[in-house]
Amino acid sequence: MKVISLYDFTGEAVRPWADAGYDCYCYDIQHMAWRYHKKGHFETVGKGRIFYLPADLHDPRVLNDIYNDHGHETVDFLMAFPVCTDLAICGNKSKVAKLALNPNVEIEATQHAINCADLANRFDCPSMIENPVSRLATLWHKPNHYFHPFEFGGYLSDDEAVHPTWPEYIAPKDAYSKKTCLWVSNSFVMPQKKPVDCESFGASTQYRKLGGKSIKTKNIRSATPRGFAKAVFLANSRGL
Repeated sequence: MKVISLYDFTGEAVRPWADAGYDCYCYDIQHMAWRYHKKGHFETVGKGRIFYLPADLHDPRVLNDIYNDHGHETVDFLMAFPVCTDLAICGNKSKVAKLALNPNVEIEATQHAINCADLANRFDCPSMIENPVSRLATLWHKPNHYFHPFEFGGYLSDDEAVHPTWPEYIAPKDAYSKKTCLWVSNSFVMPQKKPVDCESFGASTQYRKLGGKSIKTKNIRSATPRGFAKAVFLANSRGL
């Protein structure tokens, strides 16, 4: 049983799958740095494992290598979280500067997302591509679904309420808002919502405390909500 997750540094999205016995492969360029070397190439989670593998996913040849590594076996699910910085709707200074240097920067960023969908098609497996509200909806196609993290917080038990890694930033049971888009395959099953009360709609602790552009800030703000991750697993796994 196998799951592939692209542009995934934290492994939060695949943790429910690994806990149930799946081998999960998280590819991200950041695994070339400290985490990959410090923790080794995998960790055991429940009945399964999470492999953290270094990969420059902006290189189509790397995606082809991933297919060659896994294409001889069944892939049960593929998820992807392509970089959204160059697709932001707001015209911040850094984006204006990037467009001045490369007018095609948005087109290239869009193609990276499309490449993820193409890889899922090659594996012929259910898939989802997640991104915040961005230009991707215009440059590719409209999302199939939208959600806020608090809408799936009910999947977390009271014992799971407090975030194990970033409790000072992420509200218990994901009780925060962040409009998020999903582009999915025809075989993807959108889970039913189990909402909790939102702590402060449109003004989450992450956004109040996590300013700046550091890698840590970006990783925390982009980490997949645990309730949503669990809901996706329950709706799309083999019922384990």
